[in-house]
Amino acid sequence: MTQNVSETEQFEVREPEMQRIPFVFNSPHSGRVYSRSFLEKSRLDDVSIRRSEDHFVDELFHSVTDMGAPLLMAHFPRAFLDVNREPYELDPKMFDGPLPSFANISSMRVAGGLGTVPRLVAENMEIYRSRFPVAEALDRIETIYKPYHACLRRLIARTHVQFGLAVLIDCHSMPGNIRLAGTGQRPDFIIGDRYGTSASADLSRAAVSLLEDLGFSVARNKPYAGGFITEHYGRPARGLHALQIEINRGLYVDEATLQKKKDFPMLAQAIGMFLGGLAAHVQTYSPSTSLAAE
Repeated sequence: MTQNVSETEQFEVREPEMQRIPFVFNSPHSGRVYSRSFLEKSRLDDVSIRRSEDHFVDELFHSVTDMGAPLLMAHFPRAFLDVNREPYELDPKMFDGPLPSFANISSMRVAGGLGTVPRLVAENMEIYRSRFPVAEALDRIETIYKPYHACLRRLIARTHVQFGLAVLIDCHSMPGNIRLAGTGQRPDFIIGDRYGTSASADLSRAAVSLLEDLGFSVARNKPYAGGFITEHYGRPARGLHALQIEINRGLYVDEATLQKKKDFPMLAQAIGMFLGGLAAHVQTYSPSTSLAAE
């Protein structure tokens, strides 16, 4: 888990030989390379520090390159830097020195310890032993966050130019104990479209229907409607659609040991079938009309 990672290795794009479908896949929270210097600042052990990871989500979506779509993957961990936030959602209590005036210090995510540079991992565990220089946080944003989003924007723009539309699938996982309020239902998947603002309703319905046809329990927007990435890049009126997919970790990983379950390959295969169906659904549309916002 502990490695020294150069700036150029903080994330990567797995490209198909030729892009054949108007999709871009993004796995921003499955990074699991923890630098020694980061771990030395943390009060958490090697397992606890990983509680915020979307464990192995990049591997669950490995088939997308064979389908003809790029996959952007973080190698840096979410506990180190969360690119599914505004660029400067920062908690001043974490740092030595003043934050820039444009920093968002009062968002709900900052208050919850889950800003761009998080204070907590899941289960409200404090990451850091003490305050650290604000320059370190700003350096993470300049050298990792901004290049990551620049890369994602290029992939989306390239796809939009080539196909006349682009569908961003933001790939995540959720704790196995998540239940839907009022029902107690434990969903296997949650499809988030920012309550209909980041993707066409037809696309969201198709995603839900395809997963249900595979035998999964699926919810839409509750309790996860999509984060900064889904909200920021989804512009359905312009043919830019963004869906967030949350996968219940209980389906494929032991959350105590963080080891894959024996059903992992079957789930990855099912996800491949789902994505194939979604790609086929999208390719029946006219870019200029059929996926317009509803």
